Amino acid sequence: MTRDYITLYDTTLRDGQQTQGVQFSTGEKRQIAAALDALGVDYIEGGWPGANPTDSAFFEDAPKTRARLTAFGMTKRAGFSAENDDVLAAVLNAATKSVCLVGKTHDFHVETALGITLAENTDNIARSIAHVTAEGREALFDAEHFFDGYKTNPTYALEAVRAAHDAGARWIVLCDTNGGTLPAEVGRITAEVIAAGIPGSHLGIHTHDDTENAVACSLAAVDAGARQIQGTLNGLGERCGNANLTALIPILLLKEPYASTLRTGVTPAALQGLTRTSRMLDEILNRVPMKQAGFVGSSAFAHKAGLHASAILKDPSTYEHIDPARVGNARIIPMSNQAGQSNLRRRLAEAGLKVSKDDPALGQILEEVKAREGLGYSYDTAQASFELLARAALGQMPDLFEVKRYRVTVERRKNKYDRMVSLSEAVVVVKVDGEKRLSVSESMDEDGADRGPVNALSKALVKDLGQYSALLEDMRLVDFKVRITQGGTEAVTRVIIDSEDGQGRRWSTVGVSANIVDASFEALLDAIRWKLIRDGAA
Repeated sequence: MTRDYITLYDTTLRDGQQTQGVQFSTGEKRQIAAALDALGVDYIEGGWPGANPTDSAFFEDAPKTRARLTAFGMTKRAGFSAENDDVLAAVLNAATKSVCLVGKTHDFHVETALGITLAENTDNIARSIAHVTAEGREALFDAEHFFDGYKTNPTYALEAVRAAHDAGARWIVLCDTNGGTLPAEVGRITAEVIAAGIPGSHLGIHTHDDTENAVACSLAAVDAGARQIQGTLNGLGERCGNANLTALIPILLLKEPYASTLRTGVTPAALQGLTRTSRMLDEILNRVPMKQAGFVGSSAFAHKAGLHASAILKDPSTYEHIDPARVGNARIIPMSNQAGQSNLRRRLAEAGLKVSKDDPALGQILEEVKAREGLGYSYDTAQASFELLARAALGQMPDLFEVKRYRVTVERRKNKYDRMVSLSEAVVVVKVDGEKRLSVSESMDEDGADRGPVNALSKALVKDLGQYSALLEDMRLVDFKVRITQGGTEAVTRVIIDSEDGQGRRWSTVGVSANIVDASFEALLDAIRWKLIRDGAA
């Protein structure tokens, strides 16, 4: 059976950059483009040439990709010919093989936002697309506000997209620009557009996630016959984001009826890099990855309940809809006060800790976890701290070093610019290699900015750990989360620290205390000890 091809069009570098708080550098855009190309998407929309210096610089030194690099712009303005519109010229000057132009298809927007007649707008669309194709480029037309326009004036919405199609557009992309159309409506309207004469093989879908239906709406359009999907990595985009390709791609490859009836440019081998690509983007944006993200989230294959973990040990398909390895993710059996012994044994095995089924330490570990979670600890999200707790109970915790005492002071002082600034200073005394060592560090960085008391403590602690110092050079703190677990005068602070090293490992540790500095230091100690153990220090 011949399988239809679904074209994947990525707009992370353009629509994704419209996310609040997101601004890619030119170098970051090239890095993301390379990752998208390796993943196997068909089109990479690089941005809007002439709209800003970063996008212009990206196209001036465009990366070489297998995917079709695409420049984005708008149809010509009223009062200008297509040949003499400088905004349209800037898009064509990017010299990409493909050009995507956005134009109005909702009569309300034509008459109110543009202030021109419907006939003038239709003419602008047709002449713009014809100009692009006359230049030897492939033309795509993004039909802005199409679904809203179709619902109020289907005759004009169809007239607008027909104008683009008849002028030579390879793809007509139906856009749910406001993100309010639901899947059933998208499916029905897409089918009606095809019935009106625009073939599905030339039809695309572009949805936004304002009702959290962008992925479902995209699939509804595919079900109706559309054969191009536009979306972004991790669902970046205006307002609530665009259709999330990190969800859509594995659905198309792994879920029925799509897996057996459709095909894409993403190979099974490339799909295994999906989680890595998703997290690379979050790293570029300096954002913590969403744990609950489908397929690629760190909790996507986490099994907390003891009943679930027990079944998973017998057959992973009992509580997993796919093998996590297919998307480059991994199964996690977290520890919590809901855990049973099946869960515990699995987690210990993953940590490399061998223990027999009847070892009394198993019961001790479970009781210790439950007791400590009652005090505010959370081993569900701090697997490295759990491993250290288990090692201690099993008598497998090496004696690396001992903290004898520490002190942190915070003061406000004037700097050389006569401005009041904060400065933290930490003193740590440790016993290592049989001798006491005292280290002092300040929180001020090379730029003169204060990084806080935890930073000062971290620097002082690793400053002189004897034989272990070299093993810690590639370790860095990447996230720091604080939670108050009780209110009032008996407030307890929980600190979760995420650490990373040069080997690509990432681990989480927890500390709890009424004092935030003490809680932070406890989590920091666990992070260092876990790293040293994993690197064979003991």
